[in-house]
Amino acid sequence: METTTAEVSDKKDVAKIPFTSYQKLIIVILALTQFTVVLDFMIMSPLGDMMMKSMNLHPDQFGWAVSAYAFSAGASGLLTAGFADRFDRKQLLLFFYLGFVLGTIFCGVATTYPLLIAARIITGLFGGVIGSISLAIVTDLFDLHHRGRVMGFTMMGFSASQVLGVPVGLFIANYWGWQAPFLMVAMLALLVLFLIVTKMRPVNAHLAVKQNRDPLAHLIKTFLKREYRIGFLATALISIGGFMMMPFGSAFAVNNLNVSQQQLTLLFMVSGVTSLFIMPLAGRLSDRIDKFKLFAVAVIWTCIMVVIYTNQYQIPLWLVVALNVLMMIGIMSRVIPSTALVSAVPDMADRGAFMSINSSLQQIAGGIAAAVAGKIVVQQTKTSPLEHYDIVGYLMVILSAISIIMVYRVSMHVKRKTGEKLA
Repeated sequence: METTTAEVSDKKDVAKIPFTSYQKLIIVILALTQFTVVLDFMIMSPLGDMMMKSMNLHPDQFGWAVSAYAFSAGASGLLTAGFADRFDRKQLLLFFYLGFVLGTIFCGVATTYPLLIAARIITGLFGGVIGSISLAIVTDLFDLHHRGRVMGFTMMGFSASQVLGVPVGLFIANYWGWQAPFLMVAMLALLVLFLIVTKMRPVNAHLAVKQNRDPLAHLIKTFLKREYRIGFLATALISIGGFMMMPFGSAFAVNNLNVSQQQLTLLFMVSGVTSLFIMPLAGRLSDRIDKFKLFAVAVIWTCIMVVIYTNQYQIPLWLVVALNVLMMIGIMSRVIPSTALVSAVPDMADRGAFMSINSSLQQIAGGIAAAVAGKIVVQQTKTSPLEHYDIVGYLMVILSAISIIMVYRVSMHVKRKTGEKLA
């Protein structure tokens, strides 16, 4: 196995050590898996207005379509958490990624609302676990002081999905219907699956740590650890706000801000390009300065922009784009430092289970948030403005304020655990 930086103790020395060629390859593969999984999930938002109109869906019905993925992903994470540390992480990734591909194909052939719900459930059962497996792989292969930079690159799948995937998906949907983008994602995912099979080495160092507990006992003990629960709660709170706003983002832009379906492509593309620059920068900053301080500043900035944005009505396109860019800067800058901090909470023997539970609770919380938002947001007709979207924004602000407290507690735990002041 190639040399890693895990044994280097001095933080400045660690930062100077470059990634090996294999580590770079792993970053690319994980970024591509994130790109496809995130795109499959993200495409629901820009397609939201189109799907609601073509299938005669009310906001609460569309909210449940989004929640179906989240709830099934959460259930899958809990079911697999007890086994996550008992298998080679590469094999786990292959199994769940293959299921994700099949579920995405099912989404692409769904023609009715019940079939769409079923397809999203299947996709969530497999796709919802992939993020936690990828995060466990990153945590196994990269030390904490490089982890922010690694996550900045792997999580660029979110940005790339907006720059490339969402605009292309919207273009395809305008010509061939909303199902076509899901088939596009499935075809790309098959290529990524080939890369995982042929290029990734086994990730099994954690198997050397003796496991005396059966899967259920391992799950329960991992969940009951107090310091782990703090990490779980922090992640859930961070995800709730995003899940509340995201499903109705395109419908709000089209019906409230006077953005056309064609202009949505530009809106998502500009926001995505911004993320491509912000995420690596946020990753580097989180490795150089205190992660909690970066997170807290990003949350405050995000809250300010959310309140401003959700209270707009029929504004010029340039202002919609500007507000989205400013809001994206805050959102991306809070995700990376918080994720890096939470990844440092579990011990190696519990890492897979911790990541699975963490992802599961995140998805479940997000599913509840999307369903609640669907009950809050009201639309009288297919083309009338969304009502009460500003209330969703205010709820996000409250939950974000609480998340600052929880991430602070995570930061204190990690500092005690590592015996040093983190940057």
